[in-house]
Amino acid sequence: MKTVLITGIGGLTPRSIAKTIRKNHPEYKLIGCDIDKKAMGFFMQGLLDEYYVCPRCTSDEYFPYIEKLVKEKHIDYAFVQPEREIVEWGDYYDKHGKYPCPVFMGSKLLSVSLKDKSIMAELLEGTEFIPKTIKVTQDDPRYEDVENEIGFPCWIRATEGTGGLGSLRLDDIGSYKSWLFINAGIPEFTVSEFLTGRHLANQMLYYNGEYVKGAALECAEYVMANTAPSHVTGNTHFGRFLNEDRINEFCDRCVKYLENKLGVPAHGILSFDLKEDKNGDIKVTEVNIRHMAYTGVMSQVGFDLIEDTIKIMEDGNCDRVERAQFYHYDKPYVFLRDVDVEPIVLESEEVFDGLSCK
Repeated sequence: MKTVLITGIGGLTPRSIAKTIRKNHPEYKLIGCDIDKKAMGFFMQGLLDEYYVCPRCTSDEYFPYIEKLVKEKHIDYAFVQPEREIVEWGDYYDKHGKYPCPVFMGSKLLSVSLKDKSIMAELLEGTEFIPKTIKVTQDDPRYEDVENEIGFPCWIRATEGTGGLGSLRLDDIGSYKSWLFINAGIPEFTVSEFLTGRHLANQMLYYNGEYVKGAALECAEYVMANTAPSHVTGNTHFGRFLNEDRINEFCDRCVKYLENKLGVPAHGILSFDLKEDKNGDIKVTEVNIRHMAYTGVMSQVGFDLIEDTIKIMEDGNCDRVERAQFYHYDKPYVFLRDVDVEPIVLESEEVFDGLSCK
């Protein structure tokens, strides 16, 4: 029996990881921690065996707490999900030459560079991989650059965070000024050209620079879209699993470019958010340094990076992970997601054809 720690268990993705492990390995002991004593994962029956409120990862108390937890609970390995926490674990490794317990994540340099969207934009500036993008702040809104370099309509969003934080299509300089005022609490944004095509996502596994496997999907409709000014909430209501090799190929070329630029090998799970422009060309909007929210539903249709991560942490190598750089689903699956219910996977969109209002 293994004992697994899952951090940030209040979040959707860590809970999805816990559910998948519970299904695949019912004998494993699962321990969850979160900084919020109201974390949903603490109160979901059967999800965890034990749970703990932990200090913030940026506090001096955090790693002594984690080290003690690992020792006393005999934790074999951990899924560290919040991106800020991943960066702190990377810093711990740089200082100590080891992690508090086995994990599967990239170097601190790669993590920091991708966590901050403005740093990522600077690294990819002038390449095919991203739309025209500039960083703006509340103190330096760069009105002329936004109008002349990017142009309207354009897209604005916070440099850190997920779920479309601060995201909106801006149609003129007046709406830009208003949005800065409304979001005065967010210090830094990126502004980029507005992309009109499909919203795509790709989840990839790298091991010491080797691209091992990847699979793609389309985010077609969003949960509670009308509650967000951008109509993008970060949670997909309806999505399609895609067998389009060009998406994997594009993302891998982007990763190789970043490896070259930073001088570090890709290692761990990298999750891409992508948009197509008016010509159908793919552009990167975000790269997450962790499992993405769809990781659980992807596991239901055969692309199980949660189980692959377990194999790597248990074996100390990647030998048992299937090589599938262009993973193809065996059916044209689609999925439905919503608040407070389990995702539903359907074998194809044809199930909707016979439905109509009567």
